Amino acid sequence: MISRFSLYSFLLIMFSVLTVSCSKAGKETKYVKPNIIYILADDLGYAELGAYGQKKIETPNIDRLANNGMKFTQHYAGAPVCAPSRCVLLTGKHLGHSLVRGNDEWTSRGKVWDYKAVAKDSTLEGQFPIPAGTITSARLLQKAGYETAIIGKWGLGAPQTDGVPNKQGFDYFFGYNCQRQAHTYYPLHLWENDHRIHLNNDTVPPGTKLDKGADPYDINSYTKYHQTDYAPELMFNAITKFVDEHRDRPFFLYWATPIPHAPLQAPQRWVDYYVKKFGDEEPYTGNKGYFPCRYPHATYAAMISYLDENVGKLVMQLKDLGIYDNTIIIFTSDNGPTYNGGTDSPWFDSAHPFRSGYGRGKGFVYEGGIRVPMIAEWPGKIKPGTETDHISAFYDVLPTLCDIAGIDKPEDIDGISFLPVLEAKRQKEHGYLYWEFPEYGGQLAVRMGKWKAVCRNVRRRNNFTFELYDLQKDISESKDVSAEYPEIIEKIKEIVKKEHVQSQNPHWKFRVLGDK
Repeated sequence: MISRFSLYSFLLIMFSVLTVSCSKAGKETKYVKPNIIYILADDLGYAELGAYGQKKIETPNIDRLANNGMKFTQHYAGAPVCAPSRCVLLTGKHLGHSLVRGNDEWTSRGKVWDYKAVAKDSTLEGQFPIPAGTITSARLLQKAGYETAIIGKWGLGAPQTDGVPNKQGFDYFFGYNCQRQAHTYYPLHLWENDHRIHLNNDTVPPGTKLDKGADPYDINSYTKYHQTDYAPELMFNAITKFVDEHRDRPFFLYWATPIPHAPLQAPQRWVDYYVKKFGDEEPYTGNKGYFPCRYPHATYAAMISYLDENVGKLVMQLKDLGIYDNTIIIFTSDNGPTYNGGTDSPWFDSAHPFRSGYGRGKGFVYEGGIRVPMIAEWPGKIKPGTETDHISAFYDVLPTLCDIAGIDKPEDIDGISFLPVLEAKRQKEHGYLYWEFPEYGGQLAVRMGKWKAVCRNVRRRNNFTFELYDLQKDISESKDVSAEYPEIIEKIKEIVKKEHVQSQNPHWKFRVLGDK
């Protein structure tokens, strides 16, 4: 017979075991969902990182992400320009189904390009909005218990509309609502959630030229283009604060940095570093938009190295807070390198091995415009120093983040999670990738295995003649072999007919194969 004392001791021991087990279970539950940091550079070319072969611009911290994680060599942006690419990213739907398919500045409101008018009237700011109730990755993660933030550039909905970040799944927003306002890194204001934060900067509208009679070789002629509050610095301060305040719960941080999108404006210490490295150069006087710049090559490189520096600071903060091991970091770019504002992508060979000049980089569906670098680092999950040739695109990000967070994915998306690739498991592959883009004359593109098909001037000339490239033999898309493979062209046309759904926005409507 068990004594009363023995029974009491037994129950006490069992209670202690259960308490410890529950405590451990509670701790595991608290940390089971990893933090997610998605860093989206703006107009960063495929080869503008050291890890992807860049020789002139130094990016040691981003390169370290690649050394400690995985480098994707066949990852594609959602579109060849900003807003539609970001919409594809957040919704998991390609351009044939996307809510946003171009950069619609919503000009029916009035003088939206007048910098001073917009400063006085916030209803002129921002782009055409995505509608209320849009299923975004942020909304899904928010419902799963993540604290969500976007810090940087938005471009998917003007102030006072349903398209603003706080109505699309983000708990916190700090940065540019409007892409046009991001045409200066010294703006009059930024947004924090639903209100403007006024900065200590003067009104210098984008496109302002040098003063009449100013010497373009005198650095003092450019003083007005460099003011007090540098937007990327303020944004990074907001990032540091957000991470510090949410160290104890899972968070999703979408760092949509405007760098290195023109204009050419960077911290002086980094400009000086590259002036010393590159030597003297011809000034950019503003003939291709944005602001003049005394040292354009040095300044462009300085912008990217400044971003790289802050990536390193963020990683160090995660380590100092003890949350680095439970954080996945993904770094990529929204499209290929640009051709304006004095950026000179051919000089940097920004899209190597692809071409990057006008017609082949930003704004176009050739490889230089849509193939982008992507690096993923996740301690203990991703084998360090690995590389994958898995063909993926922005619309794969939403389902991937859902899988990482352990939540259900929407059914009406075009993406396929690439989490298996990250974990070195068997990966489901796309049969093809699809793009349609109503701007720059109207364009179509399909990537199917080794084949890449491009159709230009669809809207301007009602053209449906496809170019075809064998990317295994012709990575720079130099030799059109469409005449040799008519059967491939027919398959491409069937894909276009299947994937295209006409946009409801008249600015993005254009006749595609199969349309009446």
